Amino acid sequence: MRGGRLLLGAGAMACAVAVLGAAWIARPLPPPVVPGAVPGLVLVDRHGLPLRTARRDDGARQLWRPLAELDPDLVTAFVVTEDRRFRAHGGVDGRAAARALRDAVRLGRVTSGASTITMQLARLERGLGRGPLDKARQLLWAWRYERQLGKEAILERYLNRVPLGHGTVGVEAAARLYFGATSTALSAGQAALLAGLASNPERDDPLRHADAAARRRATVLARLRAHGALSAGDAALAALEPLPGGAPPTPFDAPHFTSWLLAGRRDTATTAEWRTTLDLPLQAMLEDELRQAVRALGDRQVGDAALVVLDNARGEVLAWIGSPDFTDPADGQTDMVTSPRQPGSALKPFVYALAFERGHDGSMLLHDEPRAFATAAGPYRPRNYDRRFRGPVRAREALASSLNVPTVELADRLGVGGVLHLLHEAGFASLSRSAEHYGLGLALGNGDVTLLELANAYRMLANGGTWTPVQARLDRTAAAAERESRRVLSPFAAALALDILADADARTAGFGAVTPFEFPFPAAVKTGTSRHFTDNWAVGVTGGFTVAVWVGNFDGRPMAAVSGITGAGPLLRRAMLLTAARHAPGRLVRPDEAGGRRVRVCRADGRPDDGRCRTVPEWRGPEVPGPATERAGDAAAAVRLLSPRDGDRYAVPPGVPARYATIALRAEAGAAPLSWEVDGRAHPGGRLRLAPGSHTVVARAGGAATAARIVVE
Repeated sequence: MRGGRLLLGAGAMACAVAVLGAAWIARPLPPPVVPGAVPGLVLVDRHGLPLRTARRDDGARQLWRPLAELDPDLVTAFVVTEDRRFRAHGGVDGRAAARALRDAVRLGRVTSGASTITMQLARLERGLGRGPLDKARQLLWAWRYERQLGKEAILERYLNRVPLGHGTVGVEAAARLYFGATSTALSAGQAALLAGLASNPERDDPLRHADAAARRRATVLARLRAHGALSAGDAALAALEPLPGGAPPTPFDAPHFTSWLLAGRRDTATTAEWRTTLDLPLQAMLEDELRQAVRALGDRQVGDAALVVLDNARGEVLAWIGSPDFTDPADGQTDMVTSPRQPGSALKPFVYALAFERGHDGSMLLHDEPRAFATAAGPYRPRNYDRRFRGPVRAREALASSLNVPTVELADRLGVGGVLHLLHEAGFASLSRSAEHYGLGLALGNGDVTLLELANAYRMLANGGTWTPVQARLDRTAAAAERESRRVLSPFAAALALDILADADARTAGFGAVTPFEFPFPAAVKTGTSRHFTDNWAVGVTGGFTVAVWVGNFDGRPMAAVSGITGAGPLLRRAMLLTAARHAPGRLVRPDEAGGRRVRVCRADGRPDDGRCRTVPEWRGPEVPGPATERAGDAAAAVRLLSPRDGDRYAVPPGVPARYATIALRAEAGAAPLSWEVDGRAHPGGRLRLAPGSHTVVARAGGAATAARIVVE
């Protein structure tokens, strides 16, 4: 009686366990660790060519490939090698388990775990070990997988999860590592090699243990032949295929660009591949040109160079070279595309563009003559690169020939605060100091900027004065870039600045009649050299793309009298021509297409054509007939604001009484009477009491007016 109750209780318990087990097996599976894609990351160029494989956070290389895309011979090789009755069993192979038990008893040790592909997947996805209890868990999970996933889904997940050595996870990552190929099209020998790695990738590693790998491949080929999946002849040929050797053939192209891109990655948990904007064939050609340029300049103490190419319309990075040799143990990994240095005259176009924004044009008269400018640090006496002075010059000639003294004069008129504000709007975030820190030397490039900032700012000019951020990935929408866009300059001011930089005649006075900057397509060009010849820059802009080049030495050693014409210029020319061969240069927007109109002005001083002087053509803006200030013959109407300057920022020191927080209102107005307005209201002049916020100060005289926008913090 008692034995019957025990038997009945045991049966009931067994039934309960069976019911609970069945219920557990029938429960929906938890979502996979990574749905669809996995955290392995491959960066490819705009054409799909691989640039670099990035590991997951745990150090693994993993790429997901759908089963339908895998080479059928590869799938067959894994099934035949790992679980030849895969399609016949329900997750557990009873015959294999019985054979493994028999061999263990006969030999006194475990020689096979009898794990099916489904059981291996359960172990990989559920993080199970290899002990007896974990083996039981594998059985349960295998039944659950078989009931809910089906054979094809199990096979796909297994082939994308199986470790195959050197941190690779899945057949796609392994195929790229060992063969530099994808898992969609492999030879019989390659498929057999990968399938053989599944059981013991460390022992059969073809990169370290070629003999063991060859033996294991031969075993797999024999199984494929016995299974009828491979003929004797094909198996013999497959056995003769060379094994991969040496370093893993993983790509590592555009290393500075990919390093910069990966440094800001945030979404590798759901993305297996990033399609970047880079043009790898162009990148390779430009790398060769850059290294050749450095070798050619070796006798001039040039050891390094960098280059970046941007597509103008979308801001896409087409090429990015941070150093001549990334593998150089000394400083090859220094990236001069993103390392701030002094740009010299390369900032001058933005000073002139600000003047054009305020109503001036290329006919504005400036003075190239010895002069001392009063600054907080004492008198500032700029000199031109060639130590010569040319007297009165038009703004067109002063910018195109890169004259220093007229540029400083113009910055003094505009105000350093206004110039710095424009540069910030143009994307020069590296200029993080105050206007007082830089002083008038800012116009000559005494502040550190990056090559990427410089290229994108010139690209802003090509885009009609609208700034947008640089784009590095094609698989990102442009919505974010559109949200960040901002108007920096009017289309006319931007077009006029580039028109001057493309004027070969206007640059003759500073660079001579023969330069590297003659192209078979419209292009605007500007160079820059920092003090003591430590940095040399050149930027070229077409309608379609912008190229920026830097040459120098990472350690700051001066070059031997290298100028933009002899240093960065020749490299810029070759880079522009190579880029134009792959990406249409287009044409620059003309000032008349941006609302300007053509006039004739006197060549000597820029005054309007009166029939008594030698004239040259010039562009005038769409809204004003000419500069409101300092036009020859109209001195009585000239207005020049001395205080405040446009863009100035003020902060009231703590504890200072409000009645003392004032600034002087000063302007030069010739013989005409002067009047003032502040925020649209008349002001008696004298001093302006500072109040927090943004304010507009206007000085008027004889029908002309000049405004300054200031901020009080």
